Amino acid sequence: MREVVFPYGAVYFRKSNPPREDWERDYAQAARDGMNTFRHWFMWSAIEVAPGVFDWSDYDQQLDLAGKYGIQTIIAEHVTFAPEWAFRKFAGCELRSRDGRAAVSRVNVSSAVGGFPGLCLDHSEVRVAAEQFLRTLVERYRDHPGLGGYDLWNECNLPSSYCYCEATVGEFRRWLERRYGSLGEVARAWRRYSVADWEDVHPPADSMGYPEMLDWIRFRADHAYEDLSWRSKLVREVDPGHKVTAHGIAGSLTSLAENAADDWRAAAEVDSYGFTWVVARKGAEAWRQWHAVDLVRAAAKGKPFWHAEMQGGPLWLQPQVIGRPRDDGRIASPEDVRLWNLVSMAGGARGIQYLRWRPLLDGPLFDAFGPYGADGLPTDRSAQVAEIAQWANDSVREALWAAKPVQGELGIVVVPDCQLMTYIQHGDSAPYARAVCGAYKGFFDVNVQADFVHLDDISAYDVVYLPVPLMLGREAAERLSDWVSAGGTLIAEGCVGFFADGGRMCPEQPGCGLGRVFGVRSSSAEFTPDLLERGEDRFVMGGEEVCCGLVKQRYELAGGRALGHFGDGTIAVVDNHFGSGRTLIVGTSVGESYYREAVAGARGWFKALLAWAGVKPHVAVSEPGVVARVQRSRDKTYLWLTNASKSPRWAGVHINERLGRFSEGTPHWGGTATVKIVDGDLGVVVNGRDALVLELQ
Repeated sequence: MREVVFPYGAVYFRKSNPPREDWERDYAQAARDGMNTFRHWFMWSAIEVAPGVFDWSDYDQQLDLAGKYGIQTIIAEHVTFAPEWAFRKFAGCELRSRDGRAAVSRVNVSSAVGGFPGLCLDHSEVRVAAEQFLRTLVERYRDHPGLGGYDLWNECNLPSSYCYCEATVGEFRRWLERRYGSLGEVARAWRRYSVADWEDVHPPADSMGYPEMLDWIRFRADHAYEDLSWRSKLVREVDPGHKVTAHGIAGSLTSLAENAADDWRAAAEVDSYGFTWVVARKGAEAWRQWHAVDLVRAAAKGKPFWHAEMQGGPLWLQPQVIGRPRDDGRIASPEDVRLWNLVSMAGGARGIQYLRWRPLLDGPLFDAFGPYGADGLPTDRSAQVAEIAQWANDSVREALWAAKPVQGELGIVVVPDCQLMTYIQHGDSAPYARAVCGAYKGFFDVNVQADFVHLDDISAYDVVYLPVPLMLGREAAERLSDWVSAGGTLIAEGCVGFFADGGRMCPEQPGCGLGRVFGVRSSSAEFTPDLLERGEDRFVMGGEEVCCGLVKQRYELAGGRALGHFGDGTIAVVDNHFGSGRTLIVGTSVGESYYREAVAGARGWFKALLAWAGVKPHVAVSEPGVVARVQRSRDKTYLWLTNASKSPRWAGVHINERLGRFSEGTPHWGGTATVKIVDGDLGVVVNGRDALVLELQ
């Protein structure tokens, strides 16, 4: 195998694409173009063709070609494709919807193979069969020279409709017993006082904000990551010599409550972690991909992470693209692909793969995503891919990839319980996601790197922003209080701790004793997101007029100082000193309103927050369209500047002296001339849909 400096490649084989007759030609082309990694879908239903009878022929050939051409293989296990015979043999073990309907075997949207979405692994006989398949798979290839490692869960999340079968309900009851200690405690917590036997306990039939629904959501997440842990331990036991990875959908802000998409929990179970991000499905605004990269970097908590599925070609006819502009990622140009690569690299990704090397020839995702043509021949996009692959794997780049992004100037606190309550109240997590992403976008638009951070990790930050903090338990409230008292600076949106443990509203607001931390009492609170979306309700702080979002909470002072007011003169913003720290509370969700409409007043408010908190950017950039990130290793510092516009942009750049004093920057990408730096200032041109990467000396 060739030495891999930077893992670079694509998903190649998803039976039955690409055609067998093209395989060797494609491998040779990929190797010439600098690819060093292919991932293939090893689907249970495509391999164990009868009980104990395995057809490995296609997969053997993939591994042999990998060894021949120096392209390491990542085995993506898919026990979520159960064999057709298993649906018959294990009848009654199907995944079941809330109304009891059994899932039937379907051909998957991303691979022309049946057996999806598989059978329920909570049935012991299904788990034994799946485990035997995984053991056989790993034993077969663990010593193959073409093997690079294992990908254990494709896009870590669950379908919201499954599973309500009796086996899963049994697991839920055991989870409840561990959580509460006894049936009686469950009955009291759920207010189902006549529960007399565990058989009387069932998953909730609706999404009202009661403890039973919160418990069901939490159980599904716990259970999902127990399954990932089971896979990980099994593979490591059989093959301790290769690493395991997984990849999600960067969905912790959007899909945690409904689909158990928790990037932090997934990353904790594997050696490295990745994410799928398809601009055609998400939108081409610059902040969107940046926030996904930053989210997964935060979840990886120092582990290597990779852009596991990147778009390299167009996407046709899917509901996410219909009605959107042509240039909103729908029809990828070489310049688009270049920018998507460089943004993920600038954010710290240390491996890149495309969803397809070449597009599928059948199914609803026909002709999609691949940088190479449907016939496997090179395109203008693949020429750009080859340039990046070869650049990234030049041995002189080893020091560049050893560097990591510096910590952001502040953290945005991600509290899963807040998303759970938003999901229960609104029917989906979109309002929560808009609030958190809007806060991220607000700081992004004023050239500040805001890191996503869990409450467990806020001690690493001096300043944090807490968006839409509707539900905080006592433990979370105490952690925030202690952190502020010890010297932290906390900025919070309205209705802090409105609901506490169990989803019960706190009679005193802010809830959970946090009124003393913020120096306020709530005089009124309005949950009127539909009215606030009209933009008529606003507050003013420091001369900036800002629209309200999601909630509107008025305050009375209880030791704090008013900094802003609503249009009717009532108090909207209060700052306070608490212990050795400082707080600011704003009685609405500026993040949610800014997500909907990024107006100048709100952008000015985010700037004012930074001044209030004493935060200075790592790198100040004169051109708003140019994004700066700094990466450091033990002995080197790199400055990444990306430009999402189609035209070159000149930018004046100032590097904060706390990062060091530098006299020049040597280009690694995007230029050839050394750049002079005087007192931290430099002027550069960043090409359109491109980046400039400088090693600072």
